[in-house]
Amino acid sequence: MKIQYPIIINKYIAQSNIASRKESDRLLRAGKIFINGKLAEPGQLVYEADEVKVQADKKLHYFAYNKPRGVVSSCAQGEEENITDVLDLPKGVVPIGRLDKQSEGLIILTNDGRITDKLLNPDRYHEKEYVVEVSQQISSRQLSNLANGILLDDGYRTKPAMVRKDGIKKFSIILTEGKNRQIRRMAEQVGLRVVSLKRVRIMHVHLGDLSVGQYRELKSDEIKILVG
Repeated sequence: MKIQYPIIINKYIAQSNIASRKESDRLLRAGKIFINGKLAEPGQLVYEADEVKVQADKKLHYFAYNKPRGVVSSCAQGEEENITDVLDLPKGVVPIGRLDKQSEGLIILTNDGRITDKLLNPDRYHEKEYVVEVSQQISSRQLSNLANGILLDDGYRTKPAMVRKDGIKKFSIILTEGKNRQIRRMAEQVGLRVVSLKRVRIMHVHLGDLSVGQYRELKSDEIKILVG
């Protein structure tokens, strides 16, 4: 996104991929942002010739996690467990996006608010790949319908998807959006019942051989693409 000057300081920080707007406001209150060597004030305008400096005061973390079935991404109820309950993560590290309780696979965890919109905004056309096993044999017509877009039970029509048959009762699907329980609802609309669902890729980050319930730090090249 090309920055249009003049621009309010917190918006400038966010569009420059230095910190989220919320984090920018916190940094402003903490006296961590300077314009032309002077302490910046909330609401101050930045012009193209200005020099902006930010004193970072926290270590940024990025993880890939293989979520098991039964663990919820957020908003646990009763005796349910959140991801943050089962993992010993640095303070402030949270899941970006969701994966329903009965599904497993890749979730990215971070305390860097800059990448939230990049991963969740469907207008950014970010691919997410899933491997799906169903209870009955899959027909070519069902796969074609899934690929072309499905009218869901709430009247929403899903975007076209890339679908590949991997077996008699298994297929892979690549989505660029993330509606609640979308794949399960899509499958139901074409007469299929999902018995297992695993996310294996988010953009350029692959699940690979990461064991269920384990997490790893993202590599520098993976981080660079996320924050770039």
